[in-house]
Amino acid sequence: MDLKSLYTQIITENSRATHNRHPVIGATNSLEGINPSCGDDITLQFKVENDIIVDAGFIGTGCAISQASASLMIDLIKGKSVDEAKHYIDIFFGMIKGEIKEDEVIDELEDAAALQGIAVVPARVKCAVLSWHTLEEALEGKSGVSDHEASENDDAGSSYEEDGDGLSLN
Repeated sequence: MDLKSLYTQIITENSRATHNRHPVIGATNSLEGINPSCGDDITLQFKVENDIIVDAGFIGTGCAISQASASLMIDLIKGKSVDEAKHYIDIFFGMIKGEIKEDEVIDELEDAAALQGIAVVPARVKCAVLSWHTLEEALEGKSGVSDHEASENDDAGSSYEEDGDGLSLN
């Protein structure tokens, strides 16, 4: 099996996985992330005790990439400190933007590194980063609903604008 096939398999399996699709009882943080350009919608919940993310889950709907990304992210951050989660967010955004290319750094993302190839599909970048933006904002103390339009962390070096059929690359 080649690497591209393996990554496709990881994304497909995680988009359907249910182990992280659940509300978190006693959640200390909860934030809904919405991508209005495509309809992806997740509510990320997690519980922090003594600076450790002891549980995390999400509920929501969206494309396979947004759902897989949320599940892969949760697998990565559970049991880690808040600072470690922030470190993973930085690596993920750097990977998507093409600023981080070193395998040993990207490998820190474990299976979430399978989303690296999304960076070359501009219309799908927002799907992949939705849960990561939501986590970043929740860790900063934001609550409620977060509307994720294109930002400097999404663009993988490009700019986007609405063209009526979704996002187009400028």
